[in-house]
Amino acid sequence: MRQTLRRSCAACAKSKHSCDLGTPRCSRCIKRKAQCLYANQPLTAAPPAPSGTLTHYRFGSLDPFNSYPHTRLPRQQVQRLIHSFLNKIAFQYYPLDLSPTSNPFLVSWWPLALGDPVLFHVSLQTACLDAERLAQRGFHSSEVLMADSVALLRRKLEDTSLALQDGTMNAVITLATIEYGKGNTSTSKMHVDGVKKLVHMRGGINAVRQTSPLTARMVSWVSMLVMGHPQFETQDDDGIGHGIPPIPEWQLDPSARHEWSELAGADDQEVRNVFLRLRHVFARAQQRGPFPATRLHDLTCFVVHRLLLSAPNPTPAPPPPTTECVRYAIVLYMLIVQGPTYYSHAILFNTVLARFTAHLTQLDATPRPCGSLDLWFLAIGLVASAGTAHYPRFVARSGAVTVCLQLRDWHDVLGHIRGILWLETARGEHVFRPHWDGILGSAGPVRDLVVRVLPGTGGSVGRLT
Repeated sequence: MRQTLRRSCAACAKSKHSCDLGTPRCSRCIKRKAQCLYANQPLTAAPPAPSGTLTHYRFGSLDPFNSYPHTRLPRQQVQRLIHSFLNKIAFQYYPLDLSPTSNPFLVSWWPLALGDPVLFHVSLQTACLDAERLAQRGFHSSEVLMADSVALLRRKLEDTSLALQDGTMNAVITLATIEYGKGNTSTSKMHVDGVKKLVHMRGGINAVRQTSPLTARMVSWVSMLVMGHPQFETQDDDGIGHGIPPIPEWQLDPSARHEWSELAGADDQEVRNVFLRLRHVFARAQQRGPFPATRLHDLTCFVVHRLLLSAPNPTPAPPPPTTECVRYAIVLYMLIVQGPTYYSHAILFNTVLARFTAHLTQLDATPRPCGSLDLWFLAIGLVASAGTAHYPRFVARSGAVTVCLQLRDWHDVLGHIRGILWLETARGEHVFRPHWDGILGSAGPVRDLVVRVLPGTGGSVGRLT
């Protein structure tokens, strides 16, 4: 007669870690070269890792997941939600890695969820909300999962050792995104405040990153999107501190010479520093090949945090418009090149666009010779403002500057942009070029535009009417 209902091995149970129930030894004991003893031997061995997606599993046959935490939903529905999470939601949440053998939601998040009732319920809830939105028959099941998720989370937070686990942070930040998507901003921000406290207790976001890069990425990125501004500091340029770390390519060669001529009007040292280092990073990427998607996201997260954290208070003395145009243009450019990740960054993006447009309007108020920096501003503005009320203004301005600089085609435009700041990616040219093909293909309207936009400036950038 069995003395206990525990299924995990003795070593995992003692250390309070989830056990994958592998036989004859679980993966954690194999990794630690530890003795692996089961009080109740698993009925079946863990299935081999699939070579592709998990679509070949059939519900109603052998359960490929061996066991999972109990829920109030019917078993067949749970299995459908598991299937949806592993085949759809994991890749929607983490488009940085579309391989089923390396996507962290499959190889690290899901194993945690199988041993963590809170994270399991939250994970099912993401799949359930997706299914119920498509079915349009209400959200009964997801509401059941939400109620149980919150109840289980409160119980877990009573134990500090359990509260500080990666799985707990994953659950809390996911609950924040779910509530934010429902429009429950106050509840969403409450979850962000909670996960920030957990990160602080763990020793900072970089300490979290040491055990789970996925958790650190999600917490730092999603918390910024929910709150509308960065919630964590960054490390310094040498990678010292408890904040978000820079990527290795961020380091500069001390023997190299660096020019500042393009930023003659930008007197903010932080903006200059980021601009210089990004130019260095992009040049190295061009020599060594494109960035992996995860590395690009880490760079974007670091740069966006660094620039938004260092943005000055506009009162009482407004900052120089050139400086702020460069600041917000870099932020927009990094968000454009990266694309959406985990969760839509549209609200943050539109906030930054509004600031960029306001500072560009101030900059345009003073006539000056047009140059590559103006073209770079406009290229970013065109892409960022597409579909908004700002777009016609950027189109008009871009047409005028193409005449000033005597640009004939996209390759002329690209030459100027590359001279400022440009990362060679497959996405980049595809996103930027169509706007310029449309502008440069309208020679007559552009000539009429110059008469209105640049009357008597003699090749200078002037005030738009």
